[in-house]
Amino acid sequence: MGKVSDLAHHFLDAVDMAAIASARWRGKGDKMAADAAAVAAMRATFDNVPFDGRVAIGEGERDEAPMLYIGEQLGCEIGNPNVLAIDIAVDPLECTNNCADDLPNSIAVLAAAPRGTLLHAPDCYMNKIAAGPEMEGHITLDASVEYNIEQVASVLDKPIDEVRIIALDRPRHHDLFKDIKRLGAGLTLLGDGDIAAALWAARPEGNHDMLLGIGAAPEGVITATAIRGTGGVFEGRLVFRSDEEQARAAGMIDDDLTRLWGAKDLCQSEDAIFVASGVCDGYLPGVKVYNDGTVATFAEMIDVATGRVTRHDRTHSL
Repeated sequence: MGKVSDLAHHFLDAVDMAAIASARWRGKGDKMAADAAAVAAMRATFDNVPFDGRVAIGEGERDEAPMLYIGEQLGCEIGNPNVLAIDIAVDPLECTNNCADDLPNSIAVLAAAPRGTLLHAPDCYMNKIAAGPEMEGHITLDASVEYNIEQVASVLDKPIDEVRIIALDRPRHHDLFKDIKRLGAGLTLLGDGDIAAALWAARPEGNHDMLLGIGAAPEGVITATAIRGTGGVFEGRLVFRSDEEQARAAGMIDDDLTRLWGAKDLCQSEDAIFVASGVCDGYLPGVKVYNDGTVATFAEMIDVATGRVTRHDRTHSL
């Protein structure tokens, strides 16, 4: 029946079309309109994809989202036992605020893997740690901030004041920031976009050594897929803001809600891909619109099985 990567060009189309649609709303201050445009454009690309698809992570439950909702069936071969049964985790517009304000790192992104191999992550927070391959076995969420920073300094053979941490700029990170500053490590803050932040931390060219802090759990699954492909460390633990949120998560995950999830737990198959397309400049270049009516997109694909990372710069006539 083939591999998930056999459908990679369809997934590339999905993120590119979402990026183009949301880019029309850059800087217009309407994040809801930008997100709706991305969702509609991405959803439309799946109608003719020859797979039995299902949304594992998406825009919410059926009563909250008209399309790309959790559990929605996708593709033109639904129920066909002779085609690939695939789960997808989608964020048609990661960093909606950044798109609305035309700030860096807004992307259209998805991960795809065989049915049942992506964690059906609840819409809650996740405490995360991410770093490059050399930190495998040396850092963990189960350790203190001080320990992890000291480990990075030791393994990378650099003084602590040259260690660079990246995190989301949130009030909930007050104590984390105090610890980082007390130790003397460098700190880069992002308004949004912990998928991009984690990928920067996991790559030598990213100029950051480690991601720390709490972000969204669904984005954690997408990030884990990418880092499983490129190599590196990714761990996450669910964080709940209310009893109701915790109860809902318990209904979705048949597991210990306090579990420490590694990249291979969140994405359980090597037959998986990650693909993202830039909306605003940042982790990837943003969509460019030319006077002749053509549009350029800039995407990245990671094939988890091979570890191959490819860039896909394409021009579209719309």
